[in-house]
Amino acid sequence: MKIWVPSDAVVEVLSDLPGLECTVYDGTTALPGDVADVEVWVPPLITVPDVPGTLARMSALRLVQTVSAGVEQYRPHIPPGVVLCNARGVHDAGTAEWAVGAMIAVLREFPGFVDAQRDGEWTYHRTGVLADSTVLIVGHGSIGAALERRLDGFEVDVVRVARTARDGVHGLDELPALLPAADVVVLLVPATADTAGMVDAAFLARMKDGAVLVNAARGGVVDTEALLAEVKTGRLRAALDVTDPEPLPAGHPLWSAPGVLITPHIAGSTPASARRTLRLIRAQLGRHLAGESLDNVITDSY
Repeated sequence: MKIWVPSDAVVEVLSDLPGLECTVYDGTTALPGDVADVEVWVPPLITVPDVPGTLARMSALRLVQTVSAGVEQYRPHIPPGVVLCNARGVHDAGTAEWAVGAMIAVLREFPGFVDAQRDGEWTYHRTGVLADSTVLIVGHGSIGAALERRLDGFEVDVVRVARTARDGVHGLDELPALLPAADVVVLLVPATADTAGMVDAAFLARMKDGAVLVNAARGGVVDTEALLAEVKTGRLRAALDVTDPEPLPAGHPLWSAPGVLITPHIAGSTPASARRTLRLIRAQLGRHLAGESLDNVITDSY
């Protein structure tokens, strides 16, 4: 069975499975010559060039196992009969940890104090605090649950929102009424047609003065111009691990916008994620070879 994998580390973790012929393709080189014979593709974290064209040439393909929770770059182009699985769970710890750190950094004004330290200035003043806040998690899946576990002990009220309402979790249709009470709004929704641009001017206008928007989802979930309009006035603040456009080009006004903390899409890029990704791939390929049911199968948009 021919399989494309993103790294030598994946080749090693699969080395004890019988009958696998692994080829490393990380998206930075030309396509390997055996594209039509590939039965399983594990793409790299960074999207490779020409996903639709590549998938169209994979006539033997049976399984695409992504190493990300998001599958928006692959889902529309998966050929009939091919199973698509995501990496739900492997980035939960890193992304949840980033979200907690990001909201604390903005509320406690760490970036400003770093600038003051660089200039040798003692800029004593009161800051905000996470304690006694209401944290609204928009997209309460496995990462949202991981975030809530990490917020336990910070003395906050957590409000949960998901696409479909369930016990203890509000539906997206209730979101407009929930926004005005939130001190921190954390975005963890997948990139779909329904979530594209959902954080628009109306969404942001409903957020309370001084609230913090934390985006650990996808850049396209937020209307960048609408966010810029709010943060430039100082009414809202933001912590962004993802942006639209991405990568954020030099000179873009988000870089210098007041009250905005930006990291370059690194929330899930941790050693813990790498270890868990290898375990997931190893388990999935074992199930595939044995003809067993796979985990994290995408049956709809997510």
